[in-house]
Amino acid sequence: MIALIQRVNQASVTVNNNIIGKINQGLLILLGVEQSDDEQKAIRLCEKVLGYRIFSDSEGKMNLNVKQANGEVLVVSQFTLAADTKKGMRPSFTKGAKPDEADRLYQFFVEQCKQQITTQTGQFAANMQVSLINDGPVTFWLQV
Repeated sequence: MIALIQRVNQASVTVNNNIIGKINQGLLILLGVEQSDDEQKAIRLCEKVLGYRIFSDSEGKMNLNVKQANGEVLVVSQFTLAADTKKGMRPSFTKGAKPDEADRLYQFFVEQCKQQITTQTGQFAANMQVSLINDGPVTFWLQV
């Protein structure tokens, strides 16, 4: 399971010209689900994402996690994160989980987040437009 996380001042996701998820300060989490993923990996990735210390403390050092910074999260499914790009000029998606399983684990990950922090979401398998103001910019790739 893969999370591309971006520290944001604000972020939103739109489907069919309607904003369906919006946060202020926090993390935009682009989530990719691979074939070998399961609930334990989702739990571990959620712990890692929400505990990752990338927000500034009073001295300007990255010592606070999103919860300590009173932030929110916006979780958006992104199957392209599971792409194999090692050869050729077209990505292969054979590592990605099948849509039903990917949706199930995406929803499971979202529920894990909701138990700990204010969480907004995109819409699984929809054509989404994601807007953000990246703070820093600060972007990390986390994988379990």
